[in-house]
Amino acid sequence: MECLVVDDSAVVRKIARRILEKHGFRVREAADGAAALEALRAGMPGCILLDRNMPVMDGLAFLRALRGIPGGDRPRVIMCTTETAQEKILEGLEAGADEYVMKPFDEAILIDKLALVGALPGAAE
Repeated sequence: MECLVVDDSAVVRKIARRILEKHGFRVREAADGAAALEALRAGMPGCILLDRNMPVMDGLAFLRALRGIPGGDRPRVIMCTTETAQEKILEGLEAGADEYVMKPFDEAILIDKLALVGALPGAAE
């Protein structure tokens, strides 16, 4: 399964890549929502790990755009953020996120969230 990691932090992208590749994912990266939309031209990933707060195009705007394009309903999206307020979490879920993970996350938490939404390699390929 392929996962698109969308985060403006190169460090977060690197950590996520290491975790995901260890668990059998093919990984692509984008530094913001606009770059992520461009990356979708190469194909729709099975899952997306999406930062909420980014320059150029934030995670919510990207998610709304994703869910509105053909095939955009298929990727399982896990929003990844430091936002802990309930209304912020609900806003992300209402925009189309399947799950939420708080930063900083570790391997066990991320893999549990991916399993919860059925996005582990082999689960729904």
